[in-house]
Amino acid sequence: MSQQKIRNLTTLVALRNTEVERLQTEMAEKTNLRDRYQKNLERLTSLYTNSGASGNLHPALAGNCGDYKQAVMALADSHRLDLHMHEADMAVSQQALNAAWAKREVMGKVLDKTQKVVNAQQNAKERKQHDELATQLWLRGQK
Repeated sequence: MSQQKIRNLTTLVALRNTEVERLQTEMAEKTNLRDRYQKNLERLTSLYTNSGASGNLHPALAGNCGDYKQAVMALADSHRLDLHMHEADMAVSQQALNAAWAKREVMGKVLDKTQKVVNAQQNAKERKQHDELATQLWLRGQK
């Protein structure tokens, strides 16, 4: 195995790292968006629950209050649907992140194994050279 193969594997590991970091950033952004959806839903729910009863109001005001509550409820329902779709998208992104992380880990292990093999080969080559030099010195000393 050569240094070129190690460089190639190192590049692949770096690319996998970049992909994992990109996906982690994407997940963080999606998490922030989900949190905003949830806070908006809480506010919308608070708006229509705290607007009071419309039964004791003048009929025109009661109609306006009822329309307001229905509009806010419809908006909240729309937000809930968007939130559910966003959470489904987050689940897909999480699976992609998990897959990218697994690929990076596998590639990292392949790189480590390859480096160990190359180092072992180099160490064996150096030992052989040292043994040959020691043998030559010993033979010279025998003459």
